[in-house]
Amino acid sequence: MAFVVGAPESPPENPPLFEAVVEALTGPGWCVIPDFLPDETWRALAAEARDTYEDGGFRHAGVGRGENFSIRPEIRNDRVRWIDPLEPTALQQAWLDRVESLRLAINRELMLGLFGFEGHFALYPEGSFYKRHFDRFTDAANRTVTLVQYLNEDWKPEDGGALRIYQQSESGAEFYSDVLPHGGSAVLFLTEKFAHEVLPANRERLSLTGWYFRRR
Repeated sequence: MAFVVGAPESPPENPPLFEAVVEALTGPGWCVIPDFLPDETWRALAAEARDTYEDGGFRHAGVGRGENFSIRPEIRNDRVRWIDPLEPTALQQAWLDRVESLRLAINRELMLGLFGFEGHFALYPEGSFYKRHFDRFTDAANRTVTLVQYLNEDWKPEDGGALRIYQQSESGAEFYSDVLPHGGSAVLFLTEKFAHEVLPANRERLSLTGWYFRRR
């Protein structure tokens, strides 16, 4: 079962919510936040992202980076649009402010040394997926906490596209939890600890995916 944190009462600032996230990261290592963003905010972000996509502003996602970057549609076939931290839109800046408040709370309580955040929109056309993987690159282990914000209206189980998070029991047996990408909800987890995948989506699926990182 997912470790689910209660919905925030007064976004964008809510110290009790942030404290619960910290507790989750020190315990099971991951959590689901049902209402990390209010409805009007995530719907506006979704509309902006889809307009950008229709204008050709997304590119095919790949695996690896630098010289090791390649397009591997048999592994992942979503499209992405990175957020420029120097020139974000007003909506993206509001999102980044929310993310920054949480970064400060995590650092204050856990002293993880999180230095910044990087992220992108990820759009999965119908039938798209991302096979099992870790979010850290083999040549850089600075990604520390993964944050995925979902931007989908009225998502149902039959729509597929769940985030499958793999875990181990105390006996060492592997099991997994599936999280549906409900609009407004977010998932956080310790990046190095959890392999995960995006199951095939039966309709268009949209998220904001990013990472808190340490200095390289």
